[in-house]
Amino acid sequence: MILGKAGYRTGIIGKKHVAPDYVYPFDYSKTEFDDPGMSMQFGRNITLIKELTEEFLDGCKNDSSPIFLYIGFRDPHRCGGPHGAFCEVWGSGGEHGVIPDWKPQYYKPEEVKVPYNVPDTPAARDDLTKQYTSISRLDQGIGLLVELFKKHGLINDTLIVYFSDNGIPFPAAKTNLYECGMGEPLFVYSPRGKMGGVHSQLMASSLDLLPTVLDWSAIKYPSYHLNGMQVNLTGNSLLPIAEGVPDPENHHTVFASHQMHEVTMYYPMRVIHQGSYKLILNIANNLSYPIAADLYSSETWQDVLKRNAEGQAQHWYRTINQYYFRPKWELFDLEKDPMELHNLANDQSYAETLHSLQAKLKAWQHETNDPWMVKYVHE
Repeated sequence: MILGKAGYRTGIIGKKHVAPDYVYPFDYSKTEFDDPGMSMQFGRNITLIKELTEEFLDGCKNDSSPIFLYIGFRDPHRCGGPHGAFCEVWGSGGEHGVIPDWKPQYYKPEEVKVPYNVPDTPAARDDLTKQYTSISRLDQGIGLLVELFKKHGLINDTLIVYFSDNGIPFPAAKTNLYECGMGEPLFVYSPRGKMGGVHSQLMASSLDLLPTVLDWSAIKYPSYHLNGMQVNLTGNSLLPIAEGVPDPENHHTVFASHQMHEVTMYYPMRVIHQGSYKLILNIANNLSYPIAADLYSSETWQDVLKRNAEGQAQHWYRTINQYYFRPKWELFDLEKDPMELHNLANDQSYAETLHSLQAKLKAWQHETNDPWMVKYVHE
C-alpha cells in the first residue's frame, strides 16, 4: 500500500502469506489465492515463476513507474504425500511431471552436514537429503530470475533481497526462537554497493526489511496512531551494510516474537538478542511446547518419538521433556554457549545482565503495543 501510493507498480507471485487484500493490494497477482489449484505450480515450478515474472516485467515496459515485485517460493517448505517429504520429486520427470528449467540434484545421507539441532540418525539424514534437493530447485529458480533482470536491463538499478520467514522445518528450528530458528538466510544486493560477496557479522532481522525498502525508495513511513499510540518502525535499513558503510550501533540488538504457527499451536514468545547475550520470554511456559504439524509428521520427529518410546539413544542435543517444557525466562551467553544449552536466568552472577535485558525487552514490547504487556500488570 505504501509503495503503491508512492507510484510504484506492484506485483506478487507464488506463496502469499499477507492479508487482507485492502492492506496489501497488488497491481499484478499470481498466487494460490488467485487460483487455489495452482498452489504447487505458482510456488515450486521455477519455469512458470520465470514466465510469470517476465509477464510482469513486460507489462511494465511502457510504464515509467518504479516496480516492486514480491516472489514467494514454496521451496524448501515441507510437502509430504506422493511427491516426497519436500516435494523433491515433483517436476523431476516421469509420473511427477517435468519442470523444464530444473536440473534435479540428489544427495546421499552420508554426504549431508547435520545441523547441531537435528538428530544425527539415518532417518534425519534421509530427511535432510530431500530438503537439499528442494533447496537446489529454489537456488536454480533464483538464478533464472537474476538472469531475467539482466535480460531486461534492470540489474543495475534494482535492489534484490532474498530472505526466509522461518528456520528449517526440523526440531528446535521452525516456530522456535532459538538461534537455529532465528538464523535465517538473508542476502541483499544493491547495485550501489562497492563490496560484493561480503558476509557481515552484524545482526539483522525481518524488522529491517521495510526500512530497507523505504530507504531505497526514498519514501517516509506514514505517521499514524494505533490504539492511541504513535506507530514507529523498530528496524533499521540494511542498505548501509550492503553498500559498505554500516553503522554497527544500528545492528547491535535484534528483537523477535512468535505468537502461533496455527491456532492449535499457540505458544507466544518474545526475544532480545544484544551482543553475545540472548533472552527468551516464554509467555505461556505453563503449556507444553506445540509441534508444527508438518514437523510432527516428519520422518525426523517420528523417529525421535519412536526412539524415546523404545528407550533408544536419540542422538539429539536435547531431551523431549526439555523441548516440550520450558521455563519462563531463558538467558544464554551465545559466545560461550552457541547451542543454548545452559540457561543462566537463575545464575546470580548474571542477575545484572538478566535485569538489563528484561527492562529493554519490556520497553520494546511497550513501544510495539504488545498485547502481552498485560502480563506485567497481573503477575
